[in-house]
Amino acid sequence: MTSRFVSARLLAGAAVLATALSACNSGTDKTSTTSGTEQTAALPLSAGTWRGVLQAQGQEIPFLFDVATDGGKPTVTLRNGTERLKLDEITTAGDSTTIRLGVFDAALVVRADGANKLKGSWVKYDTKDPYRVAFAASKATDNIDLFPGAAKNASVFGDMKRGATFRTEFRDSEGTTYPAVGIITQDTVNPTRLSGTFLTSTGDYRFLAGNLVTKADGEHVMLSTFDGSHGFLFDGKLAEPGNINRIAGDFYSGKSGHETWTATLNPNAKLPDANSLAGMKAGQQRLTFKFPNIYEGGSISPTDPKYKGKVVVLQILGSWCPNCMDETNFLAPWYEQNKQRGVEIIGLGYERSSDYAVAAPKLRKMRERMNIGYDVAVAGVSNKDSVSASLPQLKGFQAFPTTIFLDKKGVVRKVHTGFSGPGTGQYYEQEKAEFNKTIDQLLAEK
Repeated sequence: MTSRFVSARLLAGAAVLATALSACNSGTDKTSTTSGTEQTAALPLSAGTWRGVLQAQGQEIPFLFDVATDGGKPTVTLRNGTERLKLDEITTAGDSTTIRLGVFDAALVVRADGANKLKGSWVKYDTKDPYRVAFAASKATDNIDLFPGAAKNASVFGDMKRGATFRTEFRDSEGTTYPAVGIITQDTVNPTRLSGTFLTSTGDYRFLAGNLVTKADGEHVMLSTFDGSHGFLFDGKLAEPGNINRIAGDFYSGKSGHETWTATLNPNAKLPDANSLAGMKAGQQRLTFKFPNIYEGGSISPTDPKYKGKVVVLQILGSWCPNCMDETNFLAPWYEQNKQRGVEIIGLGYERSSDYAVAAPKLRKMRERMNIGYDVAVAGVSNKDSVSASLPQLKGFQAFPTTIFLDKKGVVRKVHTGFSGPGTGQYYEQEKAEFNKTIDQLLAEK
């Protein structure tokens, strides 16, 4: 994923945002043992659409979610643009309800705050230091604007109905910059509503949604998302009223991450080649490793008989990484459809904890919930140094996920940094096409 504040960049400096609250402090370790029907009755959640708000850094990071029932049990579905993330691990303890956030070791812990209102916290459990972000929600209509104050002048995009592309630069508090490509699309039905994302060399910021908003100082592009692992807010002011040629503003990530950004309209904006950012050290052609399987008692190595004579894809991932989940959502069904062609995939999991007893269950949960049919190993902890140490032949590692292609002889033929997920539209289609082209070429070789 992208930015030092995003999963794929939570490498050596991840502690800024990767902090958590222990279960004993949140009260979420005491789950209800009531039946599904009794649980539903105890929940402070009524069916319909809700508007949630994360309150951090003096900002509000809004998102929508839907509450429903499935088989008599409650479900919560996060809405980020066209993305829908269904959550079904919901338990109660006293007046507190815990909504586990999918494969991520995190939760929304909430309680009623009057009629059709909630308050509580977004909590992360898998990080070094306590992490809690205040959360509130209220019942809403399905067509509610994500941000209040929608601009009356919604014609700033002109005839660019399919979206505008921007050459973008982010700058952190230390002055370090990195390039990005911004994509902002205007809704054809309600033109004050926007969607989009930002792509960087290490991934993308996934599905963003929001509004063109009029504030006291002018018109702003407001975009946000909450996927369970990250809460993002992009607030960019138009340099000229009614003109999207240049936008500048702030990017807030969760509890403490902050960067500034500028975007200039440029339909030809592009990033460095994702296949040139990492590679093999001089004189090295193969990766030699032997990591424990996520199921106790076994190990995984590219020299195992199972992989002999096959094209092998190595997926460097973490169960904490949303961009890795985007790639996995592509790879898991792809593997089932193509494994008979003589291709294998190995997931190399780098988790928050170095303790196998902690890391392996998280990867097993990911594998089971995402219907992953290929092998997954516990490879190390989620930072750059760990990856470099465990795969010493590799150089220039930058991001989770990173995808490595081995030919039938076990020789590394390509190292691809990052993954442009479905939130990037045409870039996602290009990502999949390139993957398939590479596999086809390697399979055709003798």
